[in-house]
Amino acid sequence: MADDPHEHFDALLPPAMAAKAERIGVAKAGLPTLPLALLAVLAGAFIALGAIFFTTVTTGAGIGGWLGLPRLVGGLAFCLGLILVVVAGAELFTGNNLIVMAWARGKVSTGALLRNWAIVYVGNFVGALATVGIMLLTKQHTQAMGAVGERAIAIATHKCNLGFVQAVALGMLCNALVCLAVWLCFSARTTTDKVLAILFPITAFVACGFEHSVANMYFVPAGLFIADAMGQASEGLTWGRFLMNNLLPVTIGNILGGSVLVGAVYWLIYLRGRDDA
Repeated sequence: MADDPHEHFDALLPPAMAAKAERIGVAKAGLPTLPLALLAVLAGAFIALGAIFFTTVTTGAGIGGWLGLPRLVGGLAFCLGLILVVVAGAELFTGNNLIVMAWARGKVSTGALLRNWAIVYVGNFVGALATVGIMLLTKQHTQAMGAVGERAIAIATHKCNLGFVQAVALGMLCNALVCLAVWLCFSARTTTDKVLAILFPITAFVACGFEHSVANMYFVPAGLFIADAMGQASEGLTWGRFLMNNLLPVTIGNILGGSVLVGAVYWLIYLRGRDDA
C-alpha cells in the first residue's frame, strides 16, 4: 500500500515528541567535550545577539513607556537567539534541562547529565562575554546620543536589584516557557514549524519580564562595561550583585522550571513505565 502522503509532513504528536526528546537527550549527553563546548559558546553568542536586538529596539521606550507594545516588540526581537540555537544548531543550558527526560528513564547517567550542564553553562558564559567584548569595540552603545548605552545600563541595573526569591520565581517561569518552546520544536517537520513554535513562548517570557540565565550573561556584563566606558555609576550594578542576586537565583529557577515543570511532567505523562519495544 502506498505511503500516506501526509506521513512525513504532519507534526509529531506528544507521545512521539516525548520519545524524540529522550533520543535527543541521550545524543546531547554523549557529545564529545570539544564539540559540546564549541556548540555551547555558539549558543551563548546567539542568545547575546537576541539580547542586543532586544536592547536596541526597546531603546527610547522610557520607564513609563516600558509597557504593552514595546514589550511585545522586544520579545519578538529576542526570539532571534533561540531561533539561531535551534535551527543553526547549538547547545543552550536552559534548553538542555530537558535532558532530565532521558535521565529519568535511566538512559543518561547523573554524571553525564551534570557534565553536559556544566560544560554548556560555562561555554554559554564564554560566548556571551565574547559578544560583550566585540560589542564594546563597535561602540554601538553610543548610538542615539548614548541612549542605547543608557538602556543597556538600565536593564542591567534592574536585574541586579531583584530579590533572591523573586529572581528564582522569574527564572522558573522563564525556563518553563523556553523549554515549552523547545518541546514544541520536537513536533516540527520543517524549519518554518520550528520558527513559529519558538515565537510565542519566547515573546511571552520576555514581554512578561521573566529571567533567563544565559541572556543575563550578556545583559549584565554589557551594562557593567558600558557604564564604565560611559563613566556612569549605577546604584547596585556590581559584579557581586550580578552573581549573587541574579545569576545564581535565576539559574536555580531555570533548572526548576525547565527540568521539573516541563521535563519531569512530560516524563511522568508519556515516558514513565513505558516499554521501549
